[in-house]
Amino acid sequence: MKFKNPKRYEIYLANLDPALGSEIKKTRPVVIVSDNLMNKFLKTVVTCPLTTQIHKKWRSRIQIMCNNKLTEIAVDQIRTISKLRLIKKYDRLDGDNAQQLRITITEMYGEN
Repeated sequence: MKFKNPKRYEIYLANLDPALGSEIKKTRPVVIVSDNLMNKFLKTVVTCPLTTQIHKKWRSRIQIMCNNKLTEIAVDQIRTISKLRLIKKYDRLDGDNAQQLRITITEMYGEN
C-alpha cells in the first residue's frame, strides 16, 4: 500500500471509478477528512472530492485553489474510499480552509 498513513486535510489524486448515479467519478483530487488515528489503522479514508465545476451559491461547497486552479471541495459528496485509490499526494489545506471545511461538515452532518 503506497499511502499507509495519509493525514487529515492532505489533498491526494484519487481514482473514484467506478461510481454509480450522481456520484462524482473519474480520477480527481480529494481532501482527507477522517481523523489521523483512523487513517493510521484503517485501510480506508473519508474524503471529499474536489471539482472544477463551480457552484458559488451552494453552501455545501468550499472554493479553494488546487494546482493553480479554482476548485470546490464537494462536502455534499463525502465518501469513504480505500487507501488503494490514492495515487499521488498533491497538497494540504491551509488552516483557514481546514477550519471552513470543519464548519461546513458540522453544519451539514452534525445535529442541530
